[in-house]
Amino acid sequence: MMGNGYVWIATDWLSSVLDSASPLPSETMDTIQGVLTLRQHTPDSDRKRAFFSRWNKITGGSLGLNSYGLYAYDSVWLLAHALDAFFNQGGVISFSNDSRIHSVAGSTLHLEAMNIFDDGMLLLNNILLSNSVGLTGPLKFNSDRSLILPAYDIINVLGTGFRRIGYWSNYSGLSTVSPETLYTKPPNRSSASQKLYSVIWPGETLSKPRGWVFPNNGKQLQIGVPNRVSYREFVSQVRGTDLFKGFCIDVFTAAVNLLPYAVPYKFISFGDGRKNPSYTELVNKITTGDFDAVVGDIAIVTNRTKIVDFTQPYVSSGMLIVAPFKKQNTGAWAFLRPFSPRLWIITGSFFLIVGIVVWILEHRINDDFRGSPKHQIITILWFSFSTLFFAHRENTMSTLGRLVLIIWLFVVLIINSNYTASLTSILTVQQLSSPIKGVESLITSDEPVGYQVGSFAEHYLREELNISKSRLVALGSPEEYALALKLGPEKGGVAAVVDERPYIELFLSSQCTFRIVGQEFTKSGWGFAFPRDSPLAIDMSTAILALAENGDLQRIHDKWLMQSTCSLESTEIESNQLHLSSFWGLFLICGITCFIALLIYFLQILRRLRSVPPPESASTGQGSPRSGRLQRFFSLMDEKKDQSKSGQKRRKVEKSLSDNDRDDELGGKSKRRETEMSTGSNVNSSN
Repeated sequence: MMGNGYVWIATDWLSSVLDSASPLPSETMDTIQGVLTLRQHTPDSDRKRAFFSRWNKITGGSLGLNSYGLYAYDSVWLLAHALDAFFNQGGVISFSNDSRIHSVAGSTLHLEAMNIFDDGMLLLNNILLSNSVGLTGPLKFNSDRSLILPAYDIINVLGTGFRRIGYWSNYSGLSTVSPETLYTKPPNRSSASQKLYSVIWPGETLSKPRGWVFPNNGKQLQIGVPNRVSYREFVSQVRGTDLFKGFCIDVFTAAVNLLPYAVPYKFISFGDGRKNPSYTELVNKITTGDFDAVVGDIAIVTNRTKIVDFTQPYVSSGMLIVAPFKKQNTGAWAFLRPFSPRLWIITGSFFLIVGIVVWILEHRINDDFRGSPKHQIITILWFSFSTLFFAHRENTMSTLGRLVLIIWLFVVLIINSNYTASLTSILTVQQLSSPIKGVESLITSDEPVGYQVGSFAEHYLREELNISKSRLVALGSPEEYALALKLGPEKGGVAAVVDERPYIELFLSSQCTFRIVGQEFTKSGWGFAFPRDSPLAIDMSTAILALAENGDLQRIHDKWLMQSTCSLESTEIESNQLHLSSFWGLFLICGITCFIALLIYFLQILRRLRSVPPPESASTGQGSPRSGRLQRFFSLMDEKKDQSKSGQKRRKVEKSLSDNDRDDELGGKSKRRETEMSTGSNVNSSN
């Protein structure tokens, strides 16, 4: 037991023997090579070296001094100084009997014969008040009556002697710096400061032993393996043998091969072979001692981690929902599906409202919005709905009308873009035929839900999601998954199946008429289970990480789980119908703009109503004053605004432009005549 892999730590008895009787016989030293031991620390000093020199002269070097001998020497001097102070204080050495001390009946100790030092407390106080320096360092006591500045040397037995590899103290822990130096600095217990010199361990190795090892000829580990009926690609028993195969088995075997020691094990089947076993019962077998470990597609969940330790997950997992889908028949009215009925009504209403608002703002000043009532109604309808395609021919002249139209055209642009995108998705993307569209609808729905026999999905659905047991349907194989989903709730099937991601991905690799619905609503993984505080769980985790880093884990995955015959698309399928909540802000902005424009317009009409005198018919007293004012209000709204001033300005500009053009034309003709006359005169002179 002094070979590689072992660690021996001895108390200070070993250091005392090494200091007193060194060198020990070689046979004895060979048996303690690599052992670590402690020794009470005594600082180096000239006084200590002088004492050792005198001691060696007296003993001839035949008997060494250990730390206990040094403390005994200091104790004698400490007592001498205390007695000196005791006598100086008038102390007297006297003893007396104590009636409280008596022997037990039948005892031969005769405790009643013991005497008590009468002034013992005075002597004890003098000892505790001592403050001197001895061979072992400062001789001073703290409030707990312990020596101050305690420390130990850490000794490593090596060759024919030993080597000090560091120090330990309550003040700063492990260190290679002497305690005298550390006590002059602030305490530092950080992990970076906790260090020693290198240790030569048993077996003459510098590699730190793990402190335990599995013997090559030891008891085999009894490892439980689930005897699965479905999804046998993960783990399955070879028929007629005790052997197992599958993705999980290959991962475990590869991880064990990376361990730096041998691990003898034996797989033991768990389950009747007719249905998938309960994985919770399988994990509980570790706590009862039936199994030393469990290997397989074991999900790491909270209630299991309370009783066993798991390795690093070798597969990421989580709960997913699978539902059937089919390409829905779009039909002749598919163009109505992008918007909800409420959104259609609001959108159509705003087309009419905006048309009426623009007509009100433009009626008095714009000839395009005037005419017979029939013509104006047609203009309103045409203008409002033609803005959907930005094809309106009527020009807006008022500032308020242009403001309303700009805001409305922006709203129409947004609605058009979303309508086009949604309609494209409806016409091209395959839609769900299941009412289950995610975990929320799974909880609120009353449809039956399937789960895998033996998995923790049933417990999760019942305890965490509070789904009634009457809705849960146990399914034992991928074929049962597909059949139940195809039948649907109406024919005794299920609306959706809830299972872990690895099973779902393998199921969808051969079933192309189903899809994952919503997002993964739990996050976990698969690991190998071991008893609590098992060091093997830590080493296996390290081995699994090494498999992931060197690519072996992916190669094992591809070997067992990559026989896909259809695309493994896990696209979330959600409703494409748009609702009013997506556009209410746009309608609110447009409505506020229309309201403000109308308010300004009516204020302008009322202002003009007050400034314009009533007609003669109203002043003669025909009809009521209220009806007269109302008639005047509507007449002002209906009459065309006087554009004479602006028309005169335009006519003046046009007249000036035409005069300039006429002058330019006359000037051009006169120049041409002059040119022709000069040309003719030149010809005559040449002749």
